[in-house]
Amino acid sequence: MGKTYEGGVPLAEVVRSGFVEGGHRGSVVVLDATGAPLAEAGDVTAPIFPRSASKPMQTIGMLRAGLPLSDPADLALVSASHAGEDFHLARVGALLDRAGLDASALHCPPDLPAGVAAREAVLRAGGGPSRVQMNCSGKHSGMLLTCEAAGWPRDGYWRPEHPLQQALRAAVEEFTGEPAAAVGVDGCGAPVLAVSLTGLAGAYLRLVDAEPGSAPRRVADAMRAHPEIVGGTQADDTRLMRGVPGLLAKIGAEGVFAVGLPGVGAVALKIDDGADRARMPVLVSALRRLGVDAPVLTEYAEAPLFGGGLPVGAIRPLW
Repeated sequence: MGKTYEGGVPLAEVVRSGFVEGGHRGSVVVLDATGAPLAEAGDVTAPIFPRSASKPMQTIGMLRAGLPLSDPADLALVSASHAGEDFHLARVGALLDRAGLDASALHCPPDLPAGVAAREAVLRAGGGPSRVQMNCSGKHSGMLLTCEAAGWPRDGYWRPEHPLQQALRAAVEEFTGEPAAAVGVDGCGAPVLAVSLTGLAGAYLRLVDAEPGSAPRRVADAMRAHPEIVGGTQADDTRLMRGVPGLLAKIGAEGVFAVGLPGVGAVALKIDDGADRARMPVLVSALRRLGVDAPVLTEYAEAPLFGGGLPVGAIRPLW
């Protein structure tokens, strides 16, 4: 039996009115521009599920299998965990139309938009969950288009044994440099593969350092050119890519985040309890170890806590 993730170390503290009322544990690895470990905390060699941080590698697998998309905005959508804003939904609809399909072909479950504003707008209008609104609908649309291009059956395209998923697994294993330690079912119903945080950080470094025009570089360039499609107007990974030139960033569920910056290095982290609020302060502390600085990092260096509608404290990095 392979190594099991042992859990992390204290990475952030929750301070309210000057009193430490809690904290968040996790693991984080920082690689330099050569891919060598620069700093680490917690367990960075045991497998974890990267969740949606795997999407860029899955898109590479689709391109190699024949995904017929040339518009970088479409590649960004296939790699996205979108917020369900109108421009996201319109582009998903256009991809399905291209294949002569409708939302019923998507295996991802019906959901409300991930973005708060988009979700509230749907509810105010009397709407409800739909497959297109689910944040992985772009990825699933890309999977369907890939099956059509490769001559693979659409039926069961989400199953691990399907040739599509075998191709995507090969891409994930190639770029992380690791065999998948486990295969799980992600929130969208597609497979998710367990790799280490070190492997995940290395994959993001390989993406941003890839040859111009190659499949990995096309994906990295598309995401960086269209960050609002990758996450949403106010998403953390979107704002980071806007604020740090050249940065490739992608969040994953359960407290995962991965970034790569050409000529600088890469970071991958996991907050053990899955808390989004601790993710950004820890990431900022990691990026600063690489000498990265930008106004957006100052904004994210601490996550504010409120009491009575006023700031009374913050989530602060310990590492």
